[in-house]
Amino acid sequence: MRFETMLPHQIRAAIDNNLPVVLPLGVLEYHGEHLAVGLDTLVVVKLVERLEQEAELVILPPFCYGAASHAVAGPEGTGTLHVDGDRLYPFARDMFTGLLRIGFRNIHFFIHHQTENFTAGMPTDLAFKFGARQAIFGFLETTSGEGWWGNREMADYYAQHATGSDPFNWIRGHPLMSEEIQANYPFDHAGIGETSLLMALCPEMVDMSRHTDEQWFTESAKDASAELGEKGCEMILAHMREVLGL
Repeated sequence: MRFETMLPHQIRAAIDNNLPVVLPLGVLEYHGEHLAVGLDTLVVVKLVERLEQEAELVILPPFCYGAASHAVAGPEGTGTLHVDGDRLYPFARDMFTGLLRIGFRNIHFFIHHQTENFTAGMPTDLAFKFGARQAIFGFLETTSGEGWWGNREMADYYAQHATGSDPFNWIRGHPLMSEEIQANYPFDHAGIGETSLLMALCPEMVDMSRHTDEQWFTESAKDASAELGEKGCEMILAHMREVLGL
């Protein structure tokens, strides 16, 4: 279900059933001459849409104005649109606070940008992780008062943490491709891996006649195929089902 199309009674039912609420998160960034600049967001959106066909979940409107950086290319004529992470944090905090106030407790974001070391983090995912943590802290203090953690009611906090049911699991972020997937599928920027994914998910947004080997990171794209992309999609969908508990 798309959040923006839901009626209030559907939102209440989603809350009662603790359905996963999913935010596709990405950037707008140059991916060579042969790929759409929204690739990082598009692949998340399209895979979440596939998941929607087999399971109940709430899909938030995608956010694609992340910190793309200009490491790959400057913005002039390339389409890279960079927003600093320090601008993203207050947005993420307020958005997550709003979702908690609505009543959702099973919130997730998936990102496919600079996730080769997701544990350490990069500007976009770090801003949303920090925003999520601050939203939870603020919400708990507002609803339960200062000293909420020290209350006798929280005596089993560490047991909750061990089982993954503590409040700080109300909002979780995930790389679209886990470390295991990255070890078994080409993880690159505009090369064979990403080009194949987009061929499988949005073939109309790939134009191999524009491909060039002038940039080292696009050289392997000439060997891309929709078949390889589908293999990647299956691995990613299995990962998504696992982290969403589907």
